[in-house]
Amino acid sequence: MENKNYLLQLFIAGIFLLLSGTLLNAAEKPFVVVIDAGHGGKDPGAIGKVIKEKTINLAVALKLGALISANHSDTRVVYTRKNDVFVELDERAAIANRAKADLFISIHTNAARTRSARGTETYTLGLARSEENLEVAKRENSAILLEDNYQEKYEGFDPNSTESYIIFEFIHNKHLEQSIDLASGIQKEFCNTAKRTDRGVRQAGFLVLRKTSMPSVLVELGYISNTEEEKYLASANGQQTLANSIYKAFRSLKRSYDKRNGVSVSSESKTPTEEILINKGKNTVTENKKTGTDKTIYKIQILTSDKKLSSNDRRFKGHKNISFYNEKGLYKYTIGESSDFQEISRLRKKILPDFKDAFVIRFVNGEKQN
Repeated sequence: MENKNYLLQLFIAGIFLLLSGTLLNAAEKPFVVVIDAGHGGKDPGAIGKVIKEKTINLAVALKLGALISANHSDTRVVYTRKNDVFVELDERAAIANRAKADLFISIHTNAARTRSARGTETYTLGLARSEENLEVAKRENSAILLEDNYQEKYEGFDPNSTESYIIFEFIHNKHLEQSIDLASGIQKEFCNTAKRTDRGVRQAGFLVLRKTSMPSVLVELGYISNTEEEKYLASANGQQTLANSIYKAFRSLKRSYDKRNGVSVSSESKTPTEEILINKGKNTVTENKKTGTDKTIYKIQILTSDKKLSSNDRRFKGHKNISFYNEKGLYKYTIGESSDFQEISRLRKKILPDFKDAFVIRFVNGEKQN
């Protein structure tokens, strides 16, 4: 009898250890986001006058990944490509599935026969309800024509045949609601942060999204066929601002995810914020070359308004010594002022309970640095 009890105790202990290990592993599992830079290698994507789509996509993807890695210690960033190589469409989805990703973001650049077409749009998987959306899907899916045995691999799918897209009408996407939420957030930030023309959230049949088993979106950053937009898309500042916009939408989704899963302490790194990360990377070398006469001041931006607010406005939540600067017709309000980045970062931590979206900005000789 004693032997039986002893064996039973060992069995129960073993089950307990197994379950404990499983729960521990689940708790420690990082949030995984896969960033897919569309096209690459022998597939240039859309071609502009001064730059190719594949180059824009990769630049923005890497900048986005850097922002997420720098600000979210519990998030693992996986790239489908980190350099100029060709990756097949089904392999991009497979990378996300193998990584057990929680999110998939595919980054692309648009083109149109009409040179005046401009703006950003973000897609989720579904049947294209307009000819315009269908044309975008055809162009992006045509990358499979560069793959070996694409007809067999994609079960006879012809990216240039409208009839082939009927398959997307019968796809049940259990992650559609979350995908739409992320797409909406990205479009909101493209409008608010990057000041781009908002072409909305759309649906179309993209092969790269078809086999992903997590919330997924495909982003069109702008029109390379538009001379003005191509110049913006080719610039380091434009690429960084677009990456920053996608990052802010990701940050909002991640906060909701943490709340749903009972994460009480924010996993976001307190410093650097995305704006400071951008500015440090952009301007530090230049400043070191100067003579030392430039004055750098850091402030904390807490809110934006389209009209001037009184000093006792309830939105300031009782805080005093509020300053503001005007940018593109908007009043942007700040707290604190210091030449010491660490000091202003400590102040930001103190006010975060009142202003959860507060971030650090930098001025050089009185001029805000973008």
